[in-house]
Amino acid sequence: GRLRVPVVFLTNAGNCLRSAKARELSQALGLQVSPEQVVLSHSPLQLFSHFHQRCMLVAGQGPVEENAHDLGFKRVVTIEALRKAYPLLDMVDQSRRPKGLPPPTTGFPTIEGVILFGEPVRWETSLQLITDVLLSSGNPGAELQDVPYPHLPILACNMDLLWMAEAKMPRFGHGTFLLCLESIYKKVTGRELKYEALIGKPSPVTYRYAQFLIQQQAEKQGWKVPIRRLYAVGDNPMSDVYGANLYNSYLKSAQQNQVQAGLKRSPQAAGPQTEVYLELRDDCNNSVESCESILVCTGVYRHSGDVPKKAEAQSTMETVFHGHRDFCFDPSLVEASYIVQDVDDAVQLAFKKENWS
Repeated sequence: GRLRVPVVFLTNAGNCLRSAKARELSQALGLQVSPEQVVLSHSPLQLFSHFHQRCMLVAGQGPVEENAHDLGFKRVVTIEALRKAYPLLDMVDQSRRPKGLPPPTTGFPTIEGVILFGEPVRWETSLQLITDVLLSSGNPGAELQDVPYPHLPILACNMDLLWMAEAKMPRFGHGTFLLCLESIYKKVTGRELKYEALIGKPSPVTYRYAQFLIQQQAEKQGWKVPIRRLYAVGDNPMSDVYGANLYNSYLKSAQQNQVQAGLKRSPQAAGPQTEVYLELRDDCNNSVESCESILVCTGVYRHSGDVPKKAEAQSTMETVFHGHRDFCFDPSLVEASYIVQDVDDAVQLAFKKENWS
């Protein structure tokens, strides 16, 4: 029941604990999956240690406080705690407005950064309060003076614009919430909302963190030969394949620049705000040379056998790009290295490529 090859499970889910997702996978697969083998959309925040001592506002749903503490953040304020401390800020829902004038707020900490874990339940409340925090440098009870810029650091997890559930049409994802926040901030201030980091597939930070965990597993299992290739299996061209190919381009660019100036990012790899985090840890060695993307046909993607490759490429180029605005769209990034029927075929393909019996 134990995996003999280092494996991690990447998901853009973030409204649960790593341990809960590991239990769910263990039961589904009949294998022992540990929390260390699961990468949720926010898991790489564990390595953003210089934010861990700051007072951070956290938004999303599920156990956001517990997730933040598990990741290493020591001082956390939820949207609900902020709303209770400053009841005059949340004014859209008339039924929740205070009936009288509340007493002045005292002793509430200054907020020093924002973590966006995932889409919240009450969008109007989160959009208003997050904007208040950004416009006031973390003191939303203060009178608005000059708008500070750059604003407080924002760490955003999961950029999926849409996701597929039981409904026939896709549902709004956290990427849609981010789009709203960006538009409001730009409309109010005339400036662009900036992110300290964007995390979750297809961000290279997430794949770099996955590599870090895979190399840790290999070390624990006593592997002597360094890992040269990663195989990324998924059913979504716009997140799984795009992310794997983006990370592959980062690895290639890193190799080319290593001699001249050490590790550097690919121009397409991410915005400048994430450059430093692509390195992550000095002890994450740089033996990995490539990341091969394997697309399976058992989920979002359905392969049509009678469509010529050129026609498929043409339709891909005309696809509306649902990715985040900070990720440039290159049609070649959604073309998988391999297309197979299912995960079992993907694993067998990796065995064959690595000459494993």
